[in-house]
Amino acid sequence: MAAVPVRVAGGMTMNVQRPEVLRYTAFSGVPEGGNPAGVVLDAGALDDGDMLAIAAELGYSESAFLTAPPEELDGELGRAYGIRYFSPKAEVPFCGHATVATAVALAERIGPGRLVFATRAGTVPVDVVGEGGLLRATLTSVEPHLEEIADADLAEALAALGWPPADLDTAFPPHIAFAGARHLVLAAATRARLADLDYDFARLEALMHRLDLTTLQLVWRESATVFHVRDPFPVGGVVEDPATGAAAAAFGAYARELGLVAEDAVLTLHQGEDLGRPGELTVALRAGDTRVRVSGAGVRIG
Repeated sequence: MAAVPVRVAGGMTMNVQRPEVLRYTAFSGVPEGGNPAGVVLDAGALDDGDMLAIAAELGYSESAFLTAPPEELDGELGRAYGIRYFSPKAEVPFCGHATVATAVALAERIGPGRLVFATRAGTVPVDVVGEGGLLRATLTSVEPHLEEIADADLAEALAALGWPPADLDTAFPPHIAFAGARHLVLAAATRARLADLDYDFARLEALMHRLDLTTLQLVWRESATVFHVRDPFPVGGVVEDPATGAAAAAFGAYARELGLVAEDAVLTLHQGEDLGRPGELTVALRAGDTRVRVSGAGVRIG
């Protein structure tokens, strides 16, 4: 590990050993698929600027940084942590794929089982199991909610995407959905529409900052429980997120609340195919529980 300058109180700097930065992919069983994330299992000596610099250096859509758990966090000793997420441009309140990646990295070191993470969005438990020679993590979201989007904001989003309103699937009303982070859900009428993604980066970024959106969750329905999704992420400095667990959780809550799927259902989301990094996200909805469970495999890169 190399010594790097880290800022301390009073604006002074000191050289400390830079913590190991791991690289994992989530929502795939092979390193070439899914969404890569940086994982720092001991970020206690890093400040915001250090974490942002590491995330920017990696260039992944997000990286995760573990810290000591807050005193009020209810979890088994050694299996409960604070966690923060940084894109190359900013901190985000919650990131599903980096949570899965971190949980798999921890499970390789301390064994499968339950982990508990204190995120800016709330407490997120994650259960890790071995399955078919892989580790698979299932996160349980914070309490989700939906809100409508103003007509003018929807028109601006479509203009930035270059999507005529006629290309939307009218069975899926546009909404902003939250399950740890805010995502605008838009449904394409055809798979071809979803595949043809060439948007105005600056224009969409400006709208997303104004609406406090993390990504756009663009979806196309293949069957009753199978969807293809894409997630533009200009606010994070990334054109597109290859696999987006937070958006998957938000979409599950959206689909259930609007009666588009059963209250008790398992959905399969395919993402990353159009980027050459195919991944699969499983979204589980349980009757009587408004939270959403998102699961997928994870493996180390390199």
